[in-house]
Order: sequence, then structure tokens, then C-alpha cells
Amino acid sequence: MKNIKMVVTDMDGTLLNSNHEVSSRFFKVFKQLKQQNIIFVAASGRPYYSIVKKLMPIKDDITIVAENGGLIIKNDEILLANALNPNVLLNLYRIVTKIENTYPIFCSKNEAFILRASDDMIQTFSEYYSNYTIIDSFEDIKSDIIKIALYHSTNSETHIFPFVEHLRPELSVVVSGNHWVDISEAITNKGRAITLLQKRFNIPPSETMAFGDYNNDLDLLKCAKYSYAMANAHPNVKSAAKYETETNDNFGVEVVLENLVSKKR
Repeated sequence: MKNIKMVVTDMDGTLLNSNHEVSSRFFKVFKQLKQQNIIFVAASGRPYYSIVKKLMPIKDDITIVAENGGLIIKNDEILLANALNPNVLLNLYRIVTKIENTYPIFCSKNEAFILRASDDMIQTFSEYYSNYTIIDSFEDIKSDIIKIALYHSTNSETHIFPFVEHLRPELSVVVSGNHWVDISEAITNKGRAITLLQKRFNIPPSETMAFGDYNNDLDLLKCAKYSYAMANAHPNVKSAAKYETETNDNFGVEVVLENLVSKKR
């Protein structure tokens, strides 16, 4: 483990606790990572601006992989941006707006377009998509869309995924949380984004550590020799990861990173 040069972690269910907070304990261990020249990457289904808000004190010292790998930004430089083809987007709009009790959110780099949601639902979404515009039709979408996030209040894997699964493999369709299914370009996933960064920084999988908790982290975990599933992770993630750590509420990421930096001293 002494050879680790890159650490990659998901946000929700992984680095963030159940209150969507980053612990002071993490910021403390991050300083040690930085001192030891270990690159830190936050890789999330969240939009870029939401990740920045959570990691504001260190945003200039990290690389951010947003929208499940559809967007990579480091020091305000866009390293990757995968937008959905406009014609494909229109067809997707027609499909997802017909799924019962499902709320579609169309995600661009700087804002989200939310289709006719109630005030209660908007309050729920604003934890993830604080920069948003309410729209009434497809014509109201004015930016390139990187990802469509679909929300179901009960369970996304049961009530959304079966209606969009047929879109694979032409598109990436992934259950990214208990309430969420994400749709993006077929080439978009966290694993491909991390592979790009590994090539950029000349860091192989054998020198990479990764943490995840849900199905949108499966490709990410394949990129790291030291792959960790959270104790609260989806069964698929636990099967894919080489190791398991504590839950996100029990500082699962911090425990492993503290051990890492102590061994590298």
C-alpha cells in the first residue's frame, strides 16, 4: 500500500455521511495526502458545482470527476466533457417523461433543468442540484446536457431501471442510488474517466486506491488494485471490490486513508 499515488472516492454514500456532510476528519487526512504527493480525485454522480460546494476548502488541490464521469475538471480546466447528442436527447426526453412517478433532471455543466416538479421535490433535488431552472418543455433546455438523472421516491432499481434498460449498450444506463438512475453517452462512466487521469498523471491501477458504494462505482473500482466497498454498499459493489471498510457514517474512507498515510511516513 506504500506505493499509492492516487486516491479516488465517490461522494454520496461514501465520503459524505447520511447528512451529506464531509467530515473534518477527512480534511485533516487530506492535508497528509497532499504532503505525501498523493493525488486526490472526487468522482461522483453529482454535478461539478455541487462537488465543489462540498469540497470548497480543497477544490484547487483536487481533480473533480462529475456526472458519473461525463465531466472532468481540474483547476477550472475542462479535461473531458461528454454531452448527449441533441437528437438522442430529444428521443430520451420522450421516453423518460412517460415513466410514471419519475422526475427527470437534465444536467449541464453549470445548471440542471428540472421538469415540472413540486416545491417538495425541488427541495429534495436542491441538495444535489442547487443551480437549477424549472422547465415546462424540451424547448426550454438551453445548454448541452451531459446526463439525465431520473428520480423515484421509493426505489429506482424497481420503478425506473426496467423502463430504460433497453437503451443499453447504445447509452450508459446505471442505477446510481436507491432513488436514482442516470443516463449518459455510452462512453461515459467513472472508470473511463479515471483511466484518462491515470494516463495523464502516469499512475497505473497498481498505484491507485478507490472507494465506492453503488452500481455507478463498479467501473471505477476496476481501475484500482486497492478497491474498497463501503459496509453500506450495494451487494454488487461488495462483490466487485477487493476490500471492505466501515460505513460512510463510521468514517470508512477516513479510516483507510489514515492507515495509508501512516504507513507511507
